[in-house]
Amino acid sequence: MNFDVKDLSLADAGRARIEWADADMPVLAAIRERFAAEQTLAGLRIGGCMHVTTETANLMRTLVAGGAEVTLCASNPLSTQDDVAAALVQHYGVATYAIRGEDDATYRAHIDAVIATHPQMTMDDGCDMVSHIHSAYPAQLPEIIGGTEETTTGVIRLRAMEADQALRYPIMAVNDAKTKHFFDNRYGTGQSTLDGVVRATNRLLAGRTLVVSGYGWCGKGLALRAKGMGMRVIVCEVDSLAALEAVMDGCEVMPAAEAAKHADVWITVTGNCHVIDEAAFVNLKDGAILANSGHFDIEINIPWMREHAKAAREVKPLVEEFTMPDGRRFYLLAQGRLVNLSCAEGHPASVMDMSFATQALAAEWMLANKGSLTPKVYDMPENLEYQISDLKLSSMGVAMDTLTPEQEHYLHSWTEGTV
Repeated sequence: MNFDVKDLSLADAGRARIEWADADMPVLAAIRERFAAEQTLAGLRIGGCMHVTTETANLMRTLVAGGAEVTLCASNPLSTQDDVAAALVQHYGVATYAIRGEDDATYRAHIDAVIATHPQMTMDDGCDMVSHIHSAYPAQLPEIIGGTEETTTGVIRLRAMEADQALRYPIMAVNDAKTKHFFDNRYGTGQSTLDGVVRATNRLLAGRTLVVSGYGWCGKGLALRAKGMGMRVIVCEVDSLAALEAVMDGCEVMPAAEAAKHADVWITVTGNCHVIDEAAFVNLKDGAILANSGHFDIEINIPWMREHAKAAREVKPLVEEFTMPDGRRFYLLAQGRLVNLSCAEGHPASVMDMSFATQALAAEWMLANKGSLTPKVYDMPENLEYQISDLKLSSMGVAMDTLTPEQEHYLHSWTEGTV
């Protein structure tokens, strides 16, 4: 088996951490047991470009249990957990190409290595593999049954490809599934992002002001958790409905240039570029901490900071200080990359349990519908989402009511009303 990881001697430590995460992922474990019995994915070649974490490792185990041949590379240079990458190779038979801190050339070479296996299905965090196959390996496109995409950023790119009629095979928008974004984006991002900021800086959050750029599900979760930590929350938005929701949720809303005057911590979660730009930098208060929890390192205009700073230095691991000509200092975390995965461990296993259960069932659905799907972005079938939510509630020991026959009849009739 070919692979490229930092150190195989880390494999035992990685396996212990993977098993620790697995203990909090009962839905995925149940799917893995069924996949193993049915050999649901027998002989299928899957290529993944994903965050190489303990939770991802348990998804890879599930695919392998179902009979798939899996090759994996990192979807971000700073999100790889090297012990997990080693364990995937040594203990779980997953050809893995991922090294924490890898340079851009290595990152691209690792994607090429996965594509060289001629995957019949892709799994992406951010659409890098899909876009690279389309641009550099078009001859392989007819071999691909379908794919899945886990991130908001990736789905945005895929929908743009579909609109341009450039997408050549069907992809499931796993990110848009309720079992993903309602929980992973909201509760996972909210907790893990603040965890990353605290681990990197050891700064007290209570009594400080957080500016959140973007009030989608990630921004909502981040604002909720920050308020729970005692922070004042300001939201920057370009969507009036999202801005209105933020106001109704008790946040302040203002333009970035104005919010900059108040920001002790500023976190971007938009999936767009240069969200923190010159208009904000000129007003940014001294000592402000800048971080990004969107997929790519383009949300903060880092080239502007490098061009205009009179000095830059690393003051502690993954914390870079920029000193402006007027003496103001800004602190950039994790090179502007995903702070929750770069400075912490990413989302907790319990919430990734649902996201990766969604991934696994999406792969099964794609294979079952092979040949009948067109090159477009698909939403997760609702019945599969309910399978996951039912399993999750059962694993938590939570029971629900059920409709009586009378209630079922009432909900499907039009003859009963006020009179």
